[in-house]
Amino acid sequence: MNERIGFFGIVLTTLVLTASIATTAKADDDTIRIGELSSYARYAAFNVPYRNGWQMALAEINTAGGVLGKPLEIISRDDGGTAGTAVRVASELLLREKVSLIFGTFLSGTALTVSDYANQNKIVFLATTPLTDALTLGSGNRHTFRLRPNTYMQTAMLVDAVETSGITKWAIVAPNYAYGQSAAASFKQLIMAAIPGIEIVAEQYPPLGRIDASATIAAIAQAEPEGVFSALFGGDLVAFTREGNAQNLFEDRTILSLLTGEPEWLLNLGRNTPEGWIVTGYPWAQIDSPPHIAFVENYRTAFNDTPRLGSLLGYTAVYAIKAAIEAAGSIETEALIDTFEGLRFDTLVGRTEFRAIDHQATFGAWVGTLDVERGNGVMRNWSYKDGARFMTPEGDVRARRPQ
Repeated sequence: MNERIGFFGIVLTTLVLTASIATTAKADDDTIRIGELSSYARYAAFNVPYRNGWQMALAEINTAGGVLGKPLEIISRDDGGTAGTAVRVASELLLREKVSLIFGTFLSGTALTVSDYANQNKIVFLATTPLTDALTLGSGNRHTFRLRPNTYMQTAMLVDAVETSGITKWAIVAPNYAYGQSAAASFKQLIMAAIPGIEIVAEQYPPLGRIDASATIAAIAQAEPEGVFSALFGGDLVAFTREGNAQNLFEDRTILSLLTGEPEWLLNLGRNTPEGWIVTGYPWAQIDSPPHIAFVENYRTAFNDTPRLGSLLGYTAVYAIKAAIEAAGSIETEALIDTFEGLRFDTLVGRTEFRAIDHQATFGAWVGTLDVERGNGVMRNWSYKDGARFMTPEGDVRARRPQ
C-alpha cells in the first residue's frame, strides 16, 4: 500500500485501463480478472468517486507489477440499483467474463441479492459500501465479506458520543429499506443499553428518495423528542435538513446522523448544513497522516477533483483484494475464502482485519460535529474510530448468523 508511482504514469495508465474496463475482453490466462458492479447512474454522487478510487488503485498496482506477477483487470458494470439487474450483471461477470471474484454494490438490497447469488454459485463477493447488518449477520454466508463499517458499528460510534448525555426521549427517521431498517434497529438496541429509561417517541420511515419532508418533520416535532437519530442520505437528507431548519426542529435538540459528514452528501447541504449535529463522515482535507496526504494529492492530480468517502473505499477494496490473492497465492474460491477470513492488510487509515466469525472488516469511520465554513459544511472536533472497538459482539453474531 506504500507503493507510489509518478502521477503522469498513473493518469495515463488509468485512462488506458478504463478503456479496457468499458469493453468486453477475451478471457486471458495471463491476467487476473475480477468483476465489479455498482449503481453508477442512479447514485453517481457516491459511485463515480468510488470508481475513481478503485481505478487509481488498479493503475498503481499494475504499474508496480500487478498481482502474482500478472496484470489485474477489472470488468465493471452498472447494477441499476435493482435486485434483478444486479443478479443479471453478476451472472454475466461470472459466466461470460470468467471473473474470479466480484466486488462492489451500493444499495443494501442489491448487495443482499448479489451475496446470495455469490453463495449459490461459489464465488467470493466483497461488498465494498453497503451497510445493512444483515449482510454479515442474518443473511451472512461464507462467500461474502464486507469492507465498510456496518450500521451497527457506525451507530455504536454515535451512541458512544452521547451515552453520558442523559437524553431519554428519542425520535428516529430512516429510509424504509434494508439499510434504514437495520440502522433503526441498531440504534434502538444500542441507545437502550447505553442510557437507562429510554423512550422512542416517534419513528418515521419515508420511502427511499421520496420523503415528504414537511409531514415527516411535523410528526417528529409533535412527539417533542430531546434527540433525533437520522439515517437519511442524498436528496432525502437535503429535503429533511432544509425543512427542519425552516421549522426549527433542530434547535436545542441533540441530532445523531449516520453518513451526513461524508462529502458525497455534505457538499449538497452547503449553507443549509445544520450546525452541531453529531455525525459519521470523512474529513478528508483535515487528515494529516503522510499516506493519506499522498492519496489526496495523487487523487487530485489524476481526476482534478477532491476525494469522497467512496474514493477511499474503492481504493482500499482493490488493495484488500490484492492482499488476499497474494496471501492465498491463488484465485481459487476456497483458497480466497480461507485467506480472507482473518486477513490483515494495511490501509491509509491503519491495519484492517476481516474478522473470521462474520467476515466484517474492522475498517473504521470518523465521528465529529457539523459546522459551516464559507458557505460549506465541514466536520469539526472529529476523531477516527477504529472499527475493531465497535464490532457486533461475537455472542450476537453466533445467535444471528447462519451456521
